[in-house]
Amino acid sequence: MTTRTPLMTPAPRETDGTSEPDRVDALARAAARGDRVALEDLLGVVRPRILAVCRGVLPHGPDAEDACQEAMLSVATKVGSWHGRGRFTTWLHVVALNSARSTYRRLKRQAVAADPAEGGRLDRPDPRTTSVIAGTRLDLLEAMETIGEGHPQFVEPLVLRDVYGLAYGEIADALGLPLGTVKAQVHHGRQLARPLLRDDV
Repeated sequence: MTTRTPLMTPAPRETDGTSEPDRVDALARAAARGDRVALEDLLGVVRPRILAVCRGVLPHGPDAEDACQEAMLSVATKVGSWHGRGRFTTWLHVVALNSARSTYRRLKRQAVAADPAEGGRLDRPDPRTTSVIAGTRLDLLEAMETIGEGHPQFVEPLVLRDVYGLAYGEIADALGLPLGTVKAQVHHGRQLARPLLRDDV
């Protein structure tokens, strides 16, 4: 049986107490029904997790904070779209990842716009070259952007699996896809990503 090797060692995942996932799910269900107190409690509970996801791909602290705030707003306005499939925290990974990628694109545009010949410079590291979590580089995100131009359906499953270490079943629940489809998308995503990554990652 062939073992499929991930692109990198997944980042360590947070461990929850046995009751914490159930508590988060209960708060999310109440928030989806319009309970404002539950929503405030939910945002307070999940903020550290969202920030950890954003820091996983954005090395500059203020940028990760910006992405976290964007993700928090998305959670507040879109909590009803969770629909109770799988754990809320898995859905949360997708929301936080999308916010981090959105922030990365904005930073990249800013980096390109700063022309050294005109004396322009960035007050933060160039997001295209700065190292991030152990075992990865932001050239991974650059690869994800390239893949996303032609095969956007591969990006979320691949990053959720190989960067954040989510189980295939969790990813399937979060994205509303069959398990076999997720496994195939991760496999094809890895095939597309490897030629785009540096050999010294």
